[in-house]
Order: sequence, then structure tokens, then C-alpha cells
Amino acid sequence: MKTTPLRRAGAVVAGLAAASLTLTGCLYAMIPEDGARVAPTTSADPDTDGVAADLLPFYEQSLDWAVCGAFDCTTVAVPLDWDEPGAGEIELSVIRHRATDGNPIGSLLTNPGGPGSSGVSLIRDSLTYAVGSDVIEVYDVIGFDPRGVGESTAVTCFDADDMDSYLYDIPEDPRGSDGWTAELEERNQAFADACEAGSDGILPHITTDDAARDMDVIRAVLGDTELNYLGYSYGTFLGATYAKLYPEKVGRLVLDGAIDPSIPGLEVGTTQALGFESALRAYMADCLDGQDCPFRGSVDDGMADLGSLLAAVDAAPLPAGDGRELGADSLMTGIIAALYSQDSWPFLTQALADTLAGDPTLAFTLADFYNGREGGEYADNSTEAFRAYNCMDYPDDSSAAEEAAAEELIADQAPTIAPYWSGPDPCDAWPAAPTGVREAIPADGAAPILVVGTTNDPATPYEWSVALAEQLSSGVLVTRVGEGHTGYNKGVACVDDAVEDYLLDGIVPDGDLTCD
Repeated sequence: MKTTPLRRAGAVVAGLAAASLTLTGCLYAMIPEDGARVAPTTSADPDTDGVAADLLPFYEQSLDWAVCGAFDCTTVAVPLDWDEPGAGEIELSVIRHRATDGNPIGSLLTNPGGPGSSGVSLIRDSLTYAVGSDVIEVYDVIGFDPRGVGESTAVTCFDADDMDSYLYDIPEDPRGSDGWTAELEERNQAFADACEAGSDGILPHITTDDAARDMDVIRAVLGDTELNYLGYSYGTFLGATYAKLYPEKVGRLVLDGAIDPSIPGLEVGTTQALGFESALRAYMADCLDGQDCPFRGSVDDGMADLGSLLAAVDAAPLPAGDGRELGADSLMTGIIAALYSQDSWPFLTQALADTLAGDPTLAFTLADFYNGREGGEYADNSTEAFRAYNCMDYPDDSSAAEEAAAEELIADQAPTIAPYWSGPDPCDAWPAAPTGVREAIPADGAAPILVVGTTNDPATPYEWSVALAEQLSSGVLVTRVGEGHTGYNKGVACVDDAVEDYLLDGIVPDGDLTCD
């Protein structure tokens, strides 16, 4: 049994509310006196420098762009198996928002995280949430669905009804019992079997290493000789992996809300549990200062009452109008969803007040948002792709003693989260063996890489950003002191200036930077 399931590392609640914090007090390198913009290196033709002969058909392909609303859309072919390029190909869906000044200095690839979140949707539906207006003016902003995700050749598992049962049905036996464990293991096996049956043999190739190699094809066919990239959350791991594989091709990389690539899955899940508990305490302190908070007393009192609420719905789930029942797991999912952004805290307050009054509707709304569920259907395959990437990227190398120690740590330091963090490892049933290696990424020889971390980020705790910036030979850390997930384009001038000075003019902060 795994004590710590991984939680999504991506901007999953971007649609609930846009952050509007205002922080000041940072220093950054000055713009050159002549004010001249130093453009990234681009070319009119695909860049095939150093490309092996059997990969040339992919690097030399021509793109057929079509107008799709205010954007251009196309597909890019990449090898199914990078070790055997002739063994077949898969398609990547790519969207482009052209530079508004009509004279782009290059392309900027983006990734919203997950793994499994759609980069096409990020740009199509949330362009100004993803990047600032000055960046939109001078870059062709590129979104793409990585292999296995969304509109690209995708991992396909359950239909909507089966996914509802998998994510929301409450086991018949008490939590932690043998029957409870057996039922969850059976569900995990059924899910894995459906993924294998529906995904046409791609599961062994849904890895971050493969997705990073795919980005090099996208870079080349767009005519960029270096990769300019803005990656959020899991997207930082994707970007760092690119830098590991192609350090000489690194242009201007910004990695916001970093994952530490060196730590194993057990430690990732443990640190996330503590991070969400810390964010939940910060939320509770804020809630108790307001008039609408359903809790009273100190933060410890409020957390204890919240724990009692979770235990109550665990013992007696609340029926919703659509026939589902809200148990502790779905309520915890809703809580976690709201903790990604401080501006989502009022939604959480109302959801908890309603749940205390016997109405689970808003709590389900939050959980559904996290799971990509809309009107009884699933808007994307983010749950399937999330599972596919994590099961391939994280080897199962933790011992029983290490798992017991992690469970003890979570129980001690995250007591509200702890009862609902344990469960059978779904990757035990996955049909493909993991190929990922957890290791530090120095990316020697790469251009400067900006790493942005937020001090009370629950999904990608700040210590991971510190670790990645230290690992990268050219890493520079930009710290946002505050709450919520990721730091750029959240209305924090100090952070935004540092990121945009680099993306627009190649200006690197003069040492690590703190915005408080």
C-alpha cells in the first residue's frame, strides 16, 4: 500500500479565479541603456543540425496550419518510439497565437502541468492567464498537448459513467479494512485494463523523456534554433528534462512551481501532503478572520472541526441531487482543488458551510473541477494521462519501512489530510513497467534557466523550487512570498518583471531574487 498518492501538479483551478496578489520589494538586473531588444535565435527553415538520419523525416516535416478562431492550429508528427523512429508515429496537437505586433522575436512553448493538462486548452481558453500581455505582443505563443494528452494521440480508458464510478463511488467496507483495500485494488486493475485496451499500444511510450524529445521536434519545425519555454508545475519537470537532453538547444526557459526531479514518488506524495496541510491552515486562518466562516475559535479549533466534518461524511455520505454521494475522499478532493489559488478560498468557505448544512453541491463542483468533469461528462483525459505519466516516470522503489515512516510523518504533521491520503498504489496494476529515473538535473552547458517558487505552494512545495534551482548549473531562483500555486502572471510585479525581462530581453536577475 502506498501511503501517499501523487496529486496533480498543474494549474488545475485556473478557471475558478485568477490570483490578484500585489507583492513588492524585489531587485532585478537592469535593462540595457540602449533599450534594444535582444531576440532569440530563429530560422525560416526547420533546424536539423545534428539530427540523426532516421529522425530527419520528423524534423523536416512541413506544417499545415489552419485557422481555428483567433488562433492557428496544426499537428506535428513525432516517433512513437524514439529508440526506433521507424516503428510508427503519433500526432501532437499544436495551437499558435501569433505575436500581436506582427513581428515575433520567436516562438514560446508553454505547458500548464499535470501531467496530463492540455496545453492547447491553456492557450485557446486562458491565454492571458498563461502569459502576460507584453509576452503575447512579441512571441508566437505555442500551446501543445503532449503525447497521450487531449487532442494529441491520447491515452483512452473509461467512459463517463465508469469514470464516475472510479472517482466517486464509496467502497462498501470501512476505510483501511481488507475489504476496502481489495475493492480499490480491483478498481485500479479495471482502470489499467481499460487504458491498455483503449490506448493502442502507446502506454509504454507515455513518458516525460519522450515528451521532452517531442518538444525538440516542435521547436525545430517552428524554425527556432533554441527552445524558449514557459512551464508551470509538472511543466517544470518537462522543461528541465528538455534541458538535460538538449542543453545546447536551451534558449529562455522559465520553470514556475518546480518539481524536484531527484526525489522518489513516495517523497513527492509525502511532501505534497504536508504542503496541502500548510495551505489548509493558512486558509483556515484567513477564513476565521472573515464573517462568513463556518468555523470558530483558533486555527487549531477550526482544523479540528474540519477534521470532524470529514470524518462525519466518511461515516455518513451526503446525497447530492445527481445521485452521487459526497464522502470524505470527494470532499478532500474539493478542498485540495480550492487550495491551488488563494482567490478560490471563498468558494471553499461556501462549500464547507453548505456541506455542514447538508448540501454537498458546491463541494462536488470543486471536486468535479479538479477531475475535469462538466455536466456529467469529462472535458478531457487529464485523469488518464496523469496516471500514465506518473506510472512510467516514477519507479516503485520504496520499502515497507520507508512507507511506514512516511505515513507516520504525515499523521504527525498533516493530521487533517492524513486519514484520506492513504490507499493502494494504482501503478501496481499498470500494464507497462516504469522507465523513469529520479535524478538531479544539472543541464551543464544550458543558458540561464529561471526557476520560480512560491513559499506556501501546496502542490509543488517551495523546497522543490529551491532544489531544482540549485541542481541546474545555470539556475536562478525567483521567490514569491505568498500563498497558492505558481508565481508568474499573478499580479506580482516583482515576479512578472523578472520573468518578462528574461523572456523579452534575455536579462537575468542578478542572483537569486525574493519578492515579498
